[in-house]
Amino acid sequence: MSVAEYSTTLLHQPANDDLRFLPEGPYPYAAGKLSWVGIQHGAQASIGSLNILDLAASQNETFPLHGRPGFAFPTSRPGVFLVGLEREIGLFDTQSANWETLVDGIDAAVEGTIVNDGVAFSGGIVFGAKDLEFQEKKAGLYLWRTADRQLVQLRNDQICSNGKVIFEQAGQTKLLDIDSPTQTAVAYDFDPHNGKLGDPEIFVDLRDTDVFPDGMIITPDHQSVIIAIYNPNDADYGEARQYGIASGQLEAVWKTPGAPQVTCPQLIAHQGAIQLVLTTAVEHMDPERRAKYPDLGSLFIGETPFTSLPDTPQVTL
Repeated sequence: MSVAEYSTTLLHQPANDDLRFLPEGPYPYAAGKLSWVGIQHGAQASIGSLNILDLAASQNETFPLHGRPGFAFPTSRPGVFLVGLEREIGLFDTQSANWETLVDGIDAAVEGTIVNDGVAFSGGIVFGAKDLEFQEKKAGLYLWRTADRQLVQLRNDQICSNGKVIFEQAGQTKLLDIDSPTQTAVAYDFDPHNGKLGDPEIFVDLRDTDVFPDGMIITPDHQSVIIAIYNPNDADYGEARQYGIASGQLEAVWKTPGAPQVTCPQLIAHQGAIQLVLTTAVEHMDPERRAKYPDLGSLFIGETPFTSLPDTPQVTL
């Protein structure tokens, strides 16, 4: 099977180094807009931001947050986002800058972890946490249900929980999950009503390489996933890769010129077509290496073969 290749171009370069440090979580927002999070505003920073990018104008509005966000999803309340931040989940109102805590004490049984990536679905959100030292299998994987606003721990052995996908397959709900340091993507049978996972099955295995899977989305036909590839090594370009869920085979590659550390993908409707947005990050680069990659920390965009979008639900409150 031949592998399709696509190039990407610069969509938006954040205005300062704080915002370029760790952009993630691009998500369709209002018409012609895209939200994303600045997880951490620098190597020693303890704060981050929610951002809303006007695609046509390439104008970005930044909303500072009181901690480091792992994800942010639009909700059924205008201007209000559900945000996972530090060890809590809350509602952030972009009009008033008000924060309302819904759940706190996440990962309370361990130290040195914070909330990281998540996925919204009809029943709520699934999200994970990360060990700030990227060493120990101690961070949690959680389900938060909107129906009863209950937090359920699904696993307690993640290192750096990243991309997630939830979809239906032959009447069974599936959770696809990435714990980046494992260099694999796994599939679970998922019972959100009872908060249970089946046994994990690896469907993408990168353990014989020196790159790491990061963010992940599903393709519109639910047959494949697109995974951001975080390459900590020097390279002329970064990659997002499309893999078949059933086969595990590589099907397509999108390249980000001069930006090897790709963090998250998202499909959006833009300029009359379905296009792929990719975030990239500066983190872990010293000034000498950073100078080699002036566009790193930017958002990129590229063509796709798709004619429709996968579901990107808002959270119903």
